[in-house]
Amino acid sequence: MTTSLPTTTATTAAATEATPHRTPTASSDHTTTSTAKRRRPRLPHTPLHPRPSIPLTLVTGLVLLYTLAPLAWLVINATKDQTGLLDSFGLWFADESHFWDNITRTLTYDDGVFLRWLLNTLLYVAAGAGGATVLAVLGGYALAKYDFPGRKAVFAVVIGAVAVPGTALAVPTFLMFSNMGLTNTPWAVIIPSLISPFGLYLMWVFAAEAVPTELLEAARIDGSGELRTFFTIALPLLMPGTVTVLLFSMVATWNNYFLPLIMIKDPDWYPLTLGLNAWNAQAQTAGGEAVFDLIITGSLLTIVPIVAVFLLLQRFWQSGLAAGSVKE
Repeated sequence: MTTSLPTTTATTAAATEATPHRTPTASSDHTTTSTAKRRRPRLPHTPLHPRPSIPLTLVTGLVLLYTLAPLAWLVINATKDQTGLLDSFGLWFADESHFWDNITRTLTYDDGVFLRWLLNTLLYVAAGAGGATVLAVLGGYALAKYDFPGRKAVFAVVIGAVAVPGTALAVPTFLMFSNMGLTNTPWAVIIPSLISPFGLYLMWVFAAEAVPTELLEAARIDGSGELRTFFTIALPLLMPGTVTVLLFSMVATWNNYFLPLIMIKDPDWYPLTLGLNAWNAQAQTAGGEAVFDLIITGSLLTIVPIVAVFLLLQRFWQSGLAAGSVKE
C-alpha cells in the first residue's frame, strides 16, 4: 500500500499533463452567438411596437389604390389626344404621346384664357386664403391669451359657425352682395373667403398650448409692448399652426366651385374650377368644340401647384397637426 500510492499519483499527474488543453475556437463562438440570437425572446407588443395586422395592411393598400388611381388616370390620359382618349384603354398609354402638345394647346387655347383663369385663382388664394390665415392667427391669439367680457359667447359663435356648412350660407351671401353691387367682381369671392371659423378655432386651441403665458408676462415686465411681444415671441411659436391653417385655407379656396358659380358670370374672372367646367360644357352646346384632351391636361396642371405647396410645407403641416399630442 505504501509503495503504490506515489506511483498512482505520478501516473495521474502525467496523464493530466499529456492531455491537451482545449481553447474555444472562432467556430464555436459563432455557433454560441447564433444559438443565443435564435433563443432571444421577442419584444412584447406595445403601442410603440404594435403587432402587425394583415387586415389593416390590406385596407390601407386599398385606400392607397383608391387615392392614387384617379391621379394615375389623369397623368396617363394627359398624354393622349382627342382620338386617343376615345380609342385606347383609360388606364394605359396610347401608341403616340401628345403630352407636350396638350400642354401647349391648353395654355394657348382661346387666346390663353387658361392662364387668365390661373391668375384669377392665384389672386383669390393670395387675398382670400392669405387674409383668412392672418385673421385666424390674430383672432386665435387674442382669444387664447386675453380675457375680456363676452369671451365665452365668442367661443360659442365660433363653434356654431364651424358646424354650419358653407352651402347653407351661399344664398344669403349672394343676396347681401347683390344688394351691395359686388356680384360679378373678385370681391364677391375674396371677402367670403376671409372668414374661416375652423381656422380661427384651430389657432385658438393651438395658441393656448404653444405660447406659454409666463413667457408673455416676462416680456411685458421687460418693457416689451404687445405688438412687439406678438411678432417677436408669439408669432414664431405659432408658425406650425399658421402654416397648417394656411394650407387648409389654400386648398379650400383653390378648389372653391360653388361660391364663384353663383357670384361670377364674367368668364374673365373665372377661377380654374369654373373655367374647366365651361370647357366641359362647351362640347354639349350646339356647334361647340369638344376639347376633352385640354380639360384633362388642364386638370393635371391645376393640381400641380397645390401638390407642390403641400410637399414644400409638409414638415410644418405635420408638426402643426401633432402639436400637443405629447405630454411633457
